Amino acid sequence: MPATVMHEPLAVRFFLADGSEWTARLAGLPNQQLAEDLAQGLAANAHPHGEIKAKRTASTYAVAVRQMVKKLSEAGFTGPASELTRAVLMRYWMASSHGRERDTRRLLKGYDAVTGGLRPEVRAYLEGGQVQARPRYRPNQAYTDSEWERLEATFRGVVDDSWKRHKRILALAKTGTDPKTSGLSREEDVAWLMLRDGPLSYENGYLTYLGIESWGPGDGAYRVVRQVREDLFPTRTVQISYALLFGIYSGIVPDGINDLGLEDVDWAGDATILLSYFKGRTSRESANIPKQAVRLLERWLEYSAVLRQFAPDRFRDALWISSAPEVAERVVGPPTSGEAQRRVLRRLDLLDDAGQRFGVHRGRIRATYEERLARRGWTGRATIDPNHTPRTEGDHYVTPTTPAQLDAVESIIEDGQGDILRKALPPVVLTSEAAAEFAEGFPDEVGRLGLDTAAIAELVGGKRDVFTAACADQLAGVHGPAGQPCPARPWVCLLCPLAVFLPRHAGNLLRLKAFFARQFRQMPTEQFIRTFGPYSDRLTHQILPKLSDEAKAKGELEVADDDTDLPLRPEEATA
Repeated sequence: MPATVMHEPLAVRFFLADGSEWTARLAGLPNQQLAEDLAQGLAANAHPHGEIKAKRTASTYAVAVRQMVKKLSEAGFTGPASELTRAVLMRYWMASSHGRERDTRRLLKGYDAVTGGLRPEVRAYLEGGQVQARPRYRPNQAYTDSEWERLEATFRGVVDDSWKRHKRILALAKTGTDPKTSGLSREEDVAWLMLRDGPLSYENGYLTYLGIESWGPGDGAYRVVRQVREDLFPTRTVQISYALLFGIYSGIVPDGINDLGLEDVDWAGDATILLSYFKGRTSRESANIPKQAVRLLERWLEYSAVLRQFAPDRFRDALWISSAPEVAERVVGPPTSGEAQRRVLRRLDLLDDAGQRFGVHRGRIRATYEERLARRGWTGRATIDPNHTPRTEGDHYVTPTTPAQLDAVESIIEDGQGDILRKALPPVVLTSEAAAEFAEGFPDEVGRLGLDTAAIAELVGGKRDVFTAACADQLAGVHGPAGQPCPARPWVCLLCPLAVFLPRHAGNLLRLKAFFARQFRQMPTEQFIRTFGPYSDRLTHQILPKLSDEAKAKGELEVADDDTDLPLRPEEATA
């Protein structure tokens, strides 16, 4: 059963899609009868009947229950859900937000599906549109380069400094003895004790162990105990810095990072980690994380291992833990709210480019990671967010909203359709270089290319040659600005409608064929098909077969199995 309503005290217990459990506590609300009804609606919205699959979603709906009960009570409504009217709901939703209205509508629909207790006019009202308009979607804004570097440097500094202090205190602890025996508050003795007993507070841990109520004035024992504890075990500041830096290095979704456990880290060799994580809107995903993230995760596992042996069972398998001597268990898991992160950022005193206090948003970290990948030419997927369909991406990012934008989009579509039609035209491959034969044998192509007698002579005579073919018009603007020399890469000519292939081009065409073969050996198949597939197919099946065996045999004598004589950029080389 995905969710269960518990009545004493009132709560809803969820069994989430990732295998965990979470309880929404609803006791103590001013209208307990309405809270009971909405609790049934909350349980009815659990997966697979509703969209509640993750803890964050369940928490959002639980907040909606509490807020609705409190607001309606303040407005004078004291009855159960069966007494709700359209007027009551209208007043509540008019003063609410789009998201809160959406959630409470679903809660009421869930309650009605289970009990059938709503008034008929309210049931019909729930089927209508929302009162509050949907806010315009704004994707997360990427950080500037300087802000990104400042973020990484700050968290890297915290991580490196804490690691140095951790290694120092571990080495020092090996020389320590029992403080009861030494009678001193030396670092090595306190470290020795904490390695045995875990993170101790000063008053209720260290002094209790020594059997005294207070230390002598001026001895500084309090500072020693606190410093040793912070050096030996990860604090909340250190844990959050590791998690944020891991997001900077890996680009994994924020909720995926927060909920990581030790079982999600799968070593595939000495330097490779296949990380499994749960994405709230979809399901379990996995990623082969970058080497920087692997090294950071290695260090965190070693750093937190000392504290992990003192963690209670419910936190022992959580990836992110930190010491908390103020609580009974002395160890806590990842933060359950954003306040802990805000406190850490205030302590680090981070400023953005405008000189304002930095508001670090994990969604923006992910967006910046993706944006920086894209600037390096990454084409690893077809959509901006892998959890979005192409239609959703279009609605969010490219839907035109003004007449000018609509015209621009239609122009882009027309250009794209024209480009597809041009690429579908068969290649022009000549077996004879005689201008007269070309004009006689390819009248349609002569007309399409707009060639006169002089242009034909230049084309077949070599005066219009580029690397791969002869070009009917380099200034036509098919692949760049009209009136400027064509900037296309050599293989682009293979699909260009202005290209004419002649026997003298056989050597360069065979060089391209060898280049494609080398790229295929060093690239993933999917990436090769996406990058070079159409060009390789056109060359292999439509151009080379039309050239004479004599021309190809002569051209093969010029071809070496390397990038020699190919006009490549450094990043395109295969050596």
